[in-house]
Amino acid sequence: MRPGWLFRWLFKPLLFVACLLPFALLVRGAVLDDLGPNPLETVTHVTGDWALRFLLITLAMTPLRRLLGQAWPLRLRRLLGLYAFFYATVHLLIWTVLDQELRWTSMWEDIAKRPYVTVGFTAWLLLVPLALTSTRAAMRRLGRRWARLHRLVYPMAALGVLHFWWLVKADWLEPGLYGLVLASLILSRLDLRSRFVRQLSRESPG
Repeated sequence: MRPGWLFRWLFKPLLFVACLLPFALLVRGAVLDDLGPNPLETVTHVTGDWALRFLLITLAMTPLRRLLGQAWPLRLRRLLGLYAFFYATVHLLIWTVLDQELRWTSMWEDIAKRPYVTVGFTAWLLLVPLALTSTRAAMRRLGRRWARLHRLVYPMAALGVLHFWWLVKADWLEPGLYGLVLASLILSRLDLRSRFVRQLSRESPG
């Protein structure tokens, strides 16, 4: 049995199901009325957490490829990135439908007045074009512009961490850890680029 077959037809479907598990557990908790004393706060927190986690895991795929010397981490980026978009969208829908009850005037006032809402909404807006252009067809059509567009993921992730940091009242440990992970991933990326430039300089005839 070829390793490529196992990856495509076994590992990726298993990963797809595993990524859906946090959402399934929330649905189960809602059905069984087992989401704690404040169900709205629970579902808002859990979906926001997983949006940020999947985003950071997506960003980790390139350094992981370099570390392992294998190409398979890059083949998971699209799936993981789309799950980041899925959880971020559910997070937004919970706020708009359950928290704000579709009161559009109240929502726009909230976005304008509360900085963490503004930052979170901006992060989601930046994620939309990345999700819409995640297909191979969009990659071919956009060419080099695709890579430039998808660099938005870094400021978007920074806004996501800032949104979480601003939201918590006192316990900054969790958003602080996300911030450290993001900073490490960005530094890793910068190091990768500087190595690439040095290699090009050495290979240049003069």
